[in-house]
Amino acid sequence: MENKSIKNIEREKVLKLAEQVQTMPGQVVSKTLAQNRAVSVTLFAFDKGEEIGRHDSDGDAMATVLEGTARFTVGGASCQIGAGEALVIPAKKEHAVFAQEAFKMLLVVVFPQTDEKGEAK
Repeated sequence: MENKSIKNIEREKVLKLAEQVQTMPGQVVSKTLAQNRAVSVTLFAFDKGEEIGRHDSDGDAMATVLEGTARFTVGGASCQIGAGEALVIPAKKEHAVFAQEAFKMLLVVVFPQTDEKGEAK
């Protein structure tokens, strides 16, 4: 059996990422493309007015907006991000996302690697 690090998406084919996840009324839809101890890659589709409230992550995150516009709040400062723009959110920094209009994004989270003692490499 083949080990697939990247899943839930066609291989060896040119794809438009925004077409790989669909916006649903009143929902935040996610599609995991990769998930392991080192990295998480997820496509999201937010309906207008939907949000993910304040939270943080153990890893550095990079959100790339594929379609639409969203308001990101990171550590209390807000910014608007549109299609083709990206934002890096440092690990352990509280953040939230609000869909000012229906939007889609690719989220990549890179987790810190530790040695057998649990210390950062």
